[in-house]
Amino acid sequence: MGAAIVRRLIAAGHQVTGWNRSEEKAASLRALGMGWATSPRELAARSDVMISILTDAKALEQVVSGPDGVLEGIRAGAVLADMSTISPESSRAVAATAAAAGATMLDTPISASLATLEAGNASIMVGGDAAAFERLRPVLLAIGPKVTHIGANGQALFVKLAINLALVVQVVSFCEAVAMAEKAGIKREVAVDAFLKSVVASPVLGYRGPFILEGRMPETAWADVNLQQKDVLLALELGRKVGVSLPLGAVANEMLNAARAMGLQDRDFAVVYEVYRTLGGMR
Repeated sequence: MGAAIVRRLIAAGHQVTGWNRSEEKAASLRALGMGWATSPRELAARSDVMISILTDAKALEQVVSGPDGVLEGIRAGAVLADMSTISPESSRAVAATAAAAGATMLDTPISASLATLEAGNASIMVGGDAAAFERLRPVLLAIGPKVTHIGANGQALFVKLAINLALVVQVVSFCEAVAMAEKAGIKREVAVDAFLKSVVASPVLGYRGPFILEGRMPETAWADVNLQQKDVLLALELGRKVGVSLPLGAVANEMLNAARAMGLQDRDFAVVYEVYRTLGGMR
């Protein structure tokens, strides 16, 4: 996702400097004209706007406030836009640390697959200072055309976790229903085609539904089981804290657990279809 974001920013004419824990992964972006910083500290010293997208809160904290981190080189008035999907509490804590250093951090989670991002259809939600959001808006619009200011710090992540919960539940439900059709004797490709032409079709099923067909699962997962389960667990914990029952999310989480138990944790999470095939005696 980070690489695709950089490509869109460069294509829009922005001057981009990057840093990644694995420098070799940035080679193709440097060939496109991306500058390189040797540390988050150096990147911060050269930037007025920074965008981060990391696996979890621990990684974000390390990059922002760890040794040679962003806050050691931050410019006064700089804006940090964090696109990581982490808990609202963790994001607010990092934002408070940034504010103490004279910087402004916004939570700017992105809702997109690689396909929708590259096609220019990503949506971005923003939580934090409204003035900083207006300053950042032109940069975010270069990444995706649908940018919404949700409210205060952390609130964009509330919405992102709710969206991801609905996304996982929808894909798991799709896998369950197609497995039922296949067990009834309908060819899987026929069932998938019918689903994608029906009233239950949606953007996420449009690009992820075909993954369950023979030979269509991507070699490199768009969102593997472990990564997607991280988001579901964050949503379930958020539901517990605010006092909302999330029974469908809990069931979807158990199907992801089953996929992990089958050794499928590194595959795209649509691989939960194989769990249903196993339960239905079709493997």
